[in-house]
Amino acid sequence: MVILNKITNLNGFKKTELGMIPEDWEIKPLGNEFIEFKNGLWKGKKEPFIKVKVLRNTNFRSDGFLNFDNIAELYVEQRQFSTREIVKGDIIVERSGGGPTQPVGRVVYFDRENKFKYSFSNFTTRIRVINKDKVFSKYLFYFLLEFYLSGKTNDIQNRTTGIRNLDFSKYKQVPVIFPSLPEQQKIAAVLSAVQEAKEKTEQVINATKELKKSMMKYLFTYGPVPLGETENVTLKETELGPLPEEWEVVTLKSHLLLNESGVWGDAPSEGEIGIEVFRSTNIQNSNWVFGDVARRHLTEKQLRRYQLKEGDILITKSSGSKKHIGKAAYVNDSIEDRKVAFSNFMQRIQFGNYILPKFSFFYITSDRGRKALLRRSTTTTGLRNLTKTDIESLLIPLPPLYEQRKIASILSAIDEKIQAEENKKNALDELFKSMLHNLMTAKIRVNNLEV
Repeated sequence: MVILNKITNLNGFKKTELGMIPEDWEIKPLGNEFIEFKNGLWKGKKEPFIKVKVLRNTNFRSDGFLNFDNIAELYVEQRQFSTREIVKGDIIVERSGGGPTQPVGRVVYFDRENKFKYSFSNFTTRIRVINKDKVFSKYLFYFLLEFYLSGKTNDIQNRTTGIRNLDFSKYKQVPVIFPSLPEQQKIAAVLSAVQEAKEKTEQVINATKELKKSMMKYLFTYGPVPLGETENVTLKETELGPLPEEWEVVTLKSHLLLNESGVWGDAPSEGEIGIEVFRSTNIQNSNWVFGDVARRHLTEKQLRRYQLKEGDILITKSSGSKKHIGKAAYVNDSIEDRKVAFSNFMQRIQFGNYILPKFSFFYITSDRGRKALLRRSTTTTGLRNLTKTDIESLLIPLPPLYEQRKIASILSAIDEKIQAEENKKNALDELFKSMLHNLMTAKIRVNNLEV
């Protein structure tokens, strides 16, 4: 069992500009004799050219991982590339970029063997350890990641024409704590283990989401029958494609009890908490996100009318983004208990007795249902909109109730698996951030850890 030593006294510690650290730890500026810096690649104009993959700010993730989707491939001067090739163990820092709420200075670690020729863009800088007897590159990466995540790059950046720029002369002066090389390696090993667990969890989430998409396509074609029995299902051609012969195709309107827009009350008065009002931003992948819930002043009458109830389905009817229009989420009992209303950019629908709300929700959020809503949406003054009639005219399949229940049960079980893995990922993310801070500040020591 791995035992991490939590520091409870300061014997063997010394006072420094970064606080109390172990006596055997050193502090050096980032720009020191052990480390080399190189600014990013320009395309150039002189032949010969060579085709390379160029990592850009868009490939950075805030957790230090690189996203290898959509890598730019450019023909660049061979002489430029010869000094700017990335190798395993290199660190890349974002020198220019950021955003309205995102500081510049993100760092990523290149952990790939050189199967391809990779370089880095002119908005970034490569940091390379040149004395590996003194500095373990992945430890340095984690130190700089903690520096960024703790918000310290905010103090060494400036803005020009909307772009944030890292003051690199000050960045090189950042004091870096260097434990002994073995302890650097142990710190990196512990943090890597947590990150690898998180990455594997993300892979499970992505695979389960793909399974759900496949199951939706299958269930909304053949119904809830085992894979080996599809040949026994008699299909018919419909407006929605092939469906089991006994299924109907109906409009939402024919089975709706309610279809109404939400409310956007006044801002709460001073000292008033207000009522939570869900917006489209509170829906992510058909699930609820509670991080930024608006609060508004609603009268008792408004709350009685617009409070969400179990079985309600919310659909985004107005959005400036095509990817958000038609987003939907299902209201379960935990949402109902929160006493939540919904905004005027959302549409609430409720069904009668012949359609199971959860079944209809799964169809609306399937690729087929979502595309049908997108086709109905129109654009005015920069907003994409769905009218009440657009939603009511949506065609959905109508199996017998017992088949609706089976389909909803199968897809709900997959959703529960996804949510469990999402919770695990979030817990690992919090663990990583906590361990990152505590290890870099010596609140937890791993010097006696065997790895």
